[in-house]
Amino acid sequence: MSKGFYNVPIAKNEPVKSYAPGSPEKAELQAMIKELKSKEIDAPMYIGGKEVRTDEKVSMHPPHELNHNLGVFNRGGAEHVQQAIDAAMAAKEQWQNLSWEHRASIFLKAADLLAGPYRAKMNAATMLAQSKNAFQAEIDAACELIDFFKFNVQYMTDIYKPQPESNPGMWNRLEQRPLEGFVFALTPFNFTSIAGNLPAAPALMGNTVVWKPADTQIYSAQVIMEIFKEAGVPDGVINLVYVRGPVAGDVIFNSPDFGGIHFTGSTAVFQSIWKTIGENIHKYKSYPRIVGETGGKDFIMAHKSADTKALATAISRGAFEFQGQKCSAASRVYVPNNLWDEVKGYLLDDINSFKMGSPEDFSNFINAVIDEKSFDKLAGYIDQAKEDDNVEIIAGGGYDKSKGYFIEPTVILTKDPKYTTMCEELFGPVVTIYVYEADKFEETLDLLNETSIYALTGAIFSLDRYAAEFATKKLVNAAGNFYINDKPTGAVVGQQPFGGSRGSGTNDKAGSMINLLRWVSPRTIKETFVPPKDYRYPFLG
Repeated sequence: MSKGFYNVPIAKNEPVKSYAPGSPEKAELQAMIKELKSKEIDAPMYIGGKEVRTDEKVSMHPPHELNHNLGVFNRGGAEHVQQAIDAAMAAKEQWQNLSWEHRASIFLKAADLLAGPYRAKMNAATMLAQSKNAFQAEIDAACELIDFFKFNVQYMTDIYKPQPESNPGMWNRLEQRPLEGFVFALTPFNFTSIAGNLPAAPALMGNTVVWKPADTQIYSAQVIMEIFKEAGVPDGVINLVYVRGPVAGDVIFNSPDFGGIHFTGSTAVFQSIWKTIGENIHKYKSYPRIVGETGGKDFIMAHKSADTKALATAISRGAFEFQGQKCSAASRVYVPNNLWDEVKGYLLDDINSFKMGSPEDFSNFINAVIDEKSFDKLAGYIDQAKEDDNVEIIAGGGYDKSKGYFIEPTVILTKDPKYTTMCEELFGPVVTIYVYEADKFEETLDLLNETSIYALTGAIFSLDRYAAEFATKKLVNAAGNFYINDKPTGAVVGQQPFGGSRGSGTNDKAGSMINLLRWVSPRTIKETFVPPKDYRYPFLG
């Protein structure tokens, strides 16, 4: 029983380490990469705290080094999904009744474990299995996940604190209950921090979770689970299963105990999930919470007053960091014709200086895309662009999967603002640029706003404050995260809560109180100290 009102440690963003030559963190990380590559793991599922292995073993390989085996994971089936649901429901009562400060302590400990003894292992696992360079791994797998754990604890207390007013003779109280049932966390390959936060956020608020990561993220998911276990997450609170998506969905979305889904992935998959939940709504004990961050076709819009070097750098970083495999990656750019020649020169200089290869070589800016399916899809778009008359590839355009899934950073210049690669999400190192007449800024804003079904991130580059304000207002619904004179990637927990609308998701803003509110169901309690004993009101006199 709580015997005080507790203040949690004030959350602060985790400092990003540089991994500069000669730095201790670089030496530690290189040693950890070597250690992990020297052995093969047998990654189990975790159900009710027990390690579960099966006869179906699936090999895991670095996307940049296909002939190296990192180990295997154990593919599960429908029976394992049901076991995970049963374990989550069995653990639920004790977990939700645990005093909130003890849940807070567990995830604060997880943050410190990741910041300290697990940092190198977490980053090395992400570099090897997801082909992220050291800096991209550091800002994602380490810093952002640490921030999620710490800031979510602070947001939890912010949610619990507000209480209603009470008139004389009564006491009104408000409690934030966990959802009835279990939460399903379905997580992507591209951000290790998202894979950790999607099960952790509902769990922090007292829910129990069934977690299915993408197959290509399982290697680093193992490290996250190690951290959860060492931090003291009780058995059955977070259950980790490796099953195919349709297998998981068939069991989970038919369970009467399904209470909500925390999702990051494609728009098509999310819409299918939403439809299935709707069709099965009569089966559930309550209306499930549906929280999803999905696709993006993120833009950079330049005004004729823009700083050309800053604009070119924003394209180089925004489009090509982590090979463009970010929901927020710059994928379409609108440049006025008065700036294009200069911007093009700077951009090509940047791209020509990129090195591409394994993330184990810290001088490589570009690494491999995640798998063969992604590689083939991107190669198809590039091949089509080579054939189409109204577009020109001005940089890159090459690809090779003989040793790893490498796609050259590619820039497509189009005369058609509705060309395929200006509209469809590619999720790779391909950016398309449309050069517009500088005096048609307002018309081009309209064009930008109506081109894509997505509304995740976007940026305006302008040194003219009136133009910047005009674009900010005009594009109010075009991006959930909007940037002025900055690339459209790099949201930071506690600073720019992340999420978009339209075809990009429910905009429940991971990294904010808004998201955590989705995992609780409020109950008001009114206590009257001296209740009336006569039904008659004065007006009856």
